[in-house]
Amino acid sequence: MTISEPGTRYFIMHKRFTYFIFIFLLAVGLTSCIEDSFTTSPSDVLTFGSDSLRLGPVYTAELSPTAKMTVHNRASKMLSVQSITVEGSDAQYVNLNVDGLAGREFTDVEIRPNDSIFIMMNARLPENGYDDARALDARVVFMTNGVRQTIPVAAKAQDLQRLDALTVSSDLTLRPGKPYRVTDSLVVATGATLTLEPGVRLLFHDKSEMVVRGTLRSMGTAQNPVVMTGDKLGNVVTDISFDIMSRQWEGLWFTPTSRSNTLQHTEIANTVYGVTIAGDGDGNSPDLELINCRLHNSADVVFAASQAHVEALGCEFAEGGNGLVYLDGGTALLNHCTLANNYLFAAIAGPALGFAENEAGIPTADVQVINSIIYGLGPDLSHWDLADSQVFVRNTLFKSDGKDDDHFINCLWDKDPLYFTVRNDYFFDYRLREGSPAISVADASLTDPRTATDRYGLTRGTTPDLGAYVFNPAPM
Repeated sequence: MTISEPGTRYFIMHKRFTYFIFIFLLAVGLTSCIEDSFTTSPSDVLTFGSDSLRLGPVYTAELSPTAKMTVHNRASKMLSVQSITVEGSDAQYVNLNVDGLAGREFTDVEIRPNDSIFIMMNARLPENGYDDARALDARVVFMTNGVRQTIPVAAKAQDLQRLDALTVSSDLTLRPGKPYRVTDSLVVATGATLTLEPGVRLLFHDKSEMVVRGTLRSMGTAQNPVVMTGDKLGNVVTDISFDIMSRQWEGLWFTPTSRSNTLQHTEIANTVYGVTIAGDGDGNSPDLELINCRLHNSADVVFAASQAHVEALGCEFAEGGNGLVYLDGGTALLNHCTLANNYLFAAIAGPALGFAENEAGIPTADVQVINSIIYGLGPDLSHWDLADSQVFVRNTLFKSDGKDDDHFINCLWDKDPLYFTVRNDYFFDYRLREGSPAISVADASLTDPRTATDRYGLTRGTTPDLGAYVFNPAPM
């Protein structure tokens, strides 16, 4: 049989016709599965991927981060959203984007059944005149089938006083109010004094630094501390705040020409290099006095001194990638200090307290550590053999197991001070819990009068505790 015969032609034509009918019916069936009619029932409304559009904390006069939210149609028919608008006293500063289209008002937005659209938003808010952050007043309003639904915009806007590459060449006092944002550098020139009053907040931008060639007087109080930190706002990810992140700014540097520097009730955080002081080695009055300060979250060490005379009283040194305190020559006093390292972002590369050494391997600094706590991840000390050195440790609790000698006097060995800190929950609080072996065992005769109260304003009394903080049964 050949293809030209009538029976064969009939068979082929019939087969093609059947195939065509099958494809046609399949297409009709698939088309009929997509519902293209609109629901007008008031019970068919939108559902939202979150309960608010969260811009988070923002600075005024600067573009905020972008918030994103999914808007769903859970109905079996199409929804026509009659309008999407922004209301509130700050609505004019909000930029809205609906499924890729920018605008301030949208009408007749169609959403297919069991489908969704994206809403995105950012804002640039004007200065508001407040010292503290102010809540944004804006909400997105959806009208669907006569039903009004609103989604609030969650944001707090903070005014700033901006300091860009400022050199203080004559005496200057910064007063509390709006935080100061430092970009590039803040330099105190030789012979000049910069005074920071209680409650001053300095926010340092990426790569910025503070350099003191003259004198810095940071005069915080327990109620109104001075704060120097990075300027990043909000969270890195959902549950990790920028507050615990290092490397946000370079750090605070005291040069050999600086004199008579004082930091009281001052918090310095989120640096690359922490606080660094280079002295001229004259050994006279302190080059730097730190009273009830908190230095934490540095990628390098938290505090380093070279050929300087430094005194740290009632201070917390915590979370340093390369260790906490490093002393190279000079003279140092640590009285009622807490050295605690729970750095998160790299393996800890150095000890809590480290010393430079001479050719004979002996620490070069003259150091007194009194009524303190050294407990955390990483080594406690860089040197345990302190023979022939001028390093003396008295009434101090160690994580390490050791024994007293001529340089370790009345120490507590291999003891857990029972901090409130929970590293896995990103919670860092080095006050003492009930039952801590550090409670009431400090030598009151060795407590420096300058640290008679702690960073929270609590009195040490006649039976003081070891470390920076006075035990409080209900500290939260």
